[in-house]
Amino acid sequence: MSDITTDLVRQATAGDRRAVRALVEALTPVIQARVARVLLRAGGAARGREVRQEVGDLVQQVFERLFADRGATLLQWDPARGMSLLNFVGLLAEREAVTVLRSRRKSPFTEDPMEREDLERGAGSGDREGEIERLVASREALSCLVRAMKARLSAQGLRMFTWLLVEERSVEEVCAVEGMSADAVYAWRSRLTRLAREIGAEITSDTATVPRKPGEKAREG
Repeated sequence: MSDITTDLVRQATAGDRRAVRALVEALTPVIQARVARVLLRAGGAARGREVRQEVGDLVQQVFERLFADRGATLLQWDPARGMSLLNFVGLLAEREAVTVLRSRRKSPFTEDPMEREDLERGAGSGDREGEIERLVASREALSCLVRAMKARLSAQGLRMFTWLLVEERSVEEVCAVEGMSADAVYAWRSRLTRLAREIGAEITSDTATVPRKPGEKAREG
């Protein structure tokens, strides 16, 4: 299918089976190509798995993301912003694949951890914000950071925080989704990174200075 209209997307997200089938057929090739590119550049499939099997699983996860919440992500596409749906979905597919592989790398149950540099090579070009990981070394601290950011940000600010710092989406992708200029997105990223640094420093400082209860001995080892 060469032309994908907003009407087709709306029909598919509304549950029209024929529209869903047509949309899936149109999007599958580009999603397969993008996730395969990320996977191969990141070093291939996890231990004991074939690349084809890995690609199939990632494609399924991308579609789950696209159709979640009645297709909220798909409905963000606006052809008036200059990006075709295939390119829009392709960018999302790359970011989703990187997110999945990176979370697998961080998991203590992962048999074949992957290096961050490998994943970022598979994600394509663009600056990456790694400040959050350097600011907080534990999942508990990261949760505290996210809660603090939520308390201080507007709905748009929280959305930008999630996309730019948590999910590390590219500036190009956020521009396409939000209809914003690159300068505006870079300004958001700079502002959010600075705020994350400040909150992260507060969290690590508080953690390091938590007083022990009377009679409590420092834990050894």
